[in-house]
This record gives sequence, structure tokens and C-alpha cells, in this order.
Amino acid sequence: MTEVAILGAGAGGCAAAVELSAAGHAVRLWSRNPATLAPQLAAGGVRHTGVLGDGLTPLGTMTTDLAVALDGAEAAVVCLPALAHEAVADELADAGAELPIVLHPGHTLGAAQLAARFRAAGSAVPPLAELSTLGYVARIGADGAVAVTGRAGRLRGAAFGADPAALSLARSLWPSVQAEPDVLATSLANVNLVLHPPAAVLAAAWVEATGGDFGFYSEATTPSVASVMLALDGERLAVARAFGHALDPLLDEMLAIGTVDARPEAPDPAEALRIAVSTGAANAGIRAPSSLDHRYYREDFSYGIVPLLELAALTGVETPVAEALLALADVALGGAAREDGLTLERLGLDVSTPEGLRRLVKGEQG
Repeated sequence: MTEVAILGAGAGGCAAAVELSAAGHAVRLWSRNPATLAPQLAAGGVRHTGVLGDGLTPLGTMTTDLAVALDGAEAAVVCLPALAHEAVADELADAGAELPIVLHPGHTLGAAQLAARFRAAGSAVPPLAELSTLGYVARIGADGAVAVTGRAGRLRGAAFGADPAALSLARSLWPSVQAEPDVLATSLANVNLVLHPPAAVLAAAWVEATGGDFGFYSEATTPSVASVMLALDGERLAVARAFGHALDPLLDEMLAIGTVDARPEAPDPAEALRIAVSTGAANAGIRAPSSLDHRYYREDFSYGIVPLLELAALTGVETPVAEALLALADVALGGAAREDGLTLERLGLDVSTPEGLRRLVKGEQG
């Protein structure tokens, strides 16, 4: 049994609390926002439906006090959007956290961002690991219960730096975690940086006109969107190859995770991707963003496309589709996509070659 502090009481954190509790681990659930935690406090735990079962998972510790959540914990699992990583890293550094920290998910270069914030605070960087994607498809309903419609069959995980403690803990908590050589592999296996931006840009007018009254995956993954998605995925894979990683194409990655159901018979790869994404059961009920303030815009460009372009520039890989999507999103968001972007400079990663970056994130000297 491991004593785990789950940081984030949204859908992902609540789903993780349910699964880890069922596996026999002691879970402490933390949220900075009392309103977010209120349904769990009222119920005495997490109410849930779906692939993790239906019912109530009691939790002994649910708190808005980070010190209470961390006291006695053997690991901290951060289940928060990338938009919240900087703030939670600062709070962890202020709390003097030394325990292994797992980002679930790490998004793109999330572990590097946490490490940068610890260094900025003058604190020692604790053991860090990041997972390539959230292990659940989940949403919290109006009643406060979490509906879990999917659970990952495979996650990619990697340590940031030379200390493997956080990755080892992640693999003990989630046996589906496949160890990768470095966080560049997990960061570039972030499916959301390919899955969300094409439809987010090409359906922006539809989002604003309807307030998101359509299925983001089921309806907005049209043939043209799938074609853009496939081209963007090709750029991601080319950047990964430049760092020495042979990652799976988006459809294969989603099959391994479990967010699409099968490989469709189709006349071409774009149509196969369209069918798979638009008909996948796990994402079938997910509605479109209600506005451009949604994380599909605010997160997946600044914390997905921007770092992808940073890595591409370092390797010399051409990325015209990613650049075009970012340019359009940045204008639509009033410049926020680039302004908030996670750049290598912002992360303190002062390198000039792909090999230099690989050595740095692996904690290798010289």
C-alpha cells in the first residue's frame, strides 16, 4: 500500500482516487478550490459511474490545505491541467516538498516546467516523472459524480533527470505505464496536442455561434479536420524521430490508450482516423467547448503546439501545419497563445542541439 496525495479534485483526480483506492492505496485528495472539493466532502468520498464501477469510494482525507495532503504521503500525483502546473509547482516548492511527484498527465514538457519552478524558488528539484496522457476519459456532472467512460490500456511514463524514484512509483501505481527513455518521448506522445487543435481552429465559428452545442469528437471530426490532424501528426512524429524516438501514429496511440475502439477499414489514413475518432465510445458524449476560453484553446496551443514548435526549431524539422494552426489560434485569442507559450527559454533549457536537450532532461553531465 502506498500513501498517495492526489493534487487536483477534477474529473481526472477523482477518477485516479477511485482506481487507486480500489487497488488498496491510501488516498488523500487535495484541491486549492473549496468549491471543487465540496461535492466530495458532502458525500464523504467520490461518487462515480462507468468503467471503474458505480458507487461511492470513501476517502479519509479531503482537504484544501496542501500541507495536510502531503503530510505522511509517499508520493504526490498531480492531476491538473497544464494551465495549473506553474501555480501548483510554486506551492509545492514553498511547502518544501521532497517526495516523488508524478504528473498525470505531463502534457508537453510539464516535468521540465515543474523543475524550472523549483529552481526559481531556490529549492531542490524532487524526483519527477510525467505520464504522456491522463489515464481516464472522465467528466464531473452537475450532481458532482464523476462519470468515467474510458480507462487507458497503456500510458507512457518517463523520469525527468537521473532519479528514477518517481517513475518507479508511477509504474507501481499504474501497471499500464510503459517506461520511456526520457520525457521528450512522453511529451511528444501527448495525443491532445494533435487531437484538439485542428478542430479547435476549424470549428471556432461553430463554437462561438452555438456555445459548443455539438459533439467535439463525434461531429467536429470531419474529413477536412481529419486531414489536418493527420498532417499535424506527421510533424509531431518527425520531431520525435529527430530526438531518436519512434512513436506511434495518433490512431495507434489512441488504440493503445483505449480512446478509439478499433482500426476502421477505410480507403485512406485520414478517413480511418476520422472514423475512429468520431465513433470512439469513450469520447462519444464529450461536447465542444462553450467558448474560446476553454482549455482546448488556452492549454493545447500554449502548452502543446508552442513547445512542439520549440522542439521542431531545435531539430530543424519543418512544421508548416503546426505553425499555421498556432498563427490562427493566436489571433483568435488576442495573442494569448504565444504570450502564454511554454518555450525552452521559459523553462530555462539553454541548449542548442537535440542531443544537448536529451542529455539535460535525463540529468546527464558533460
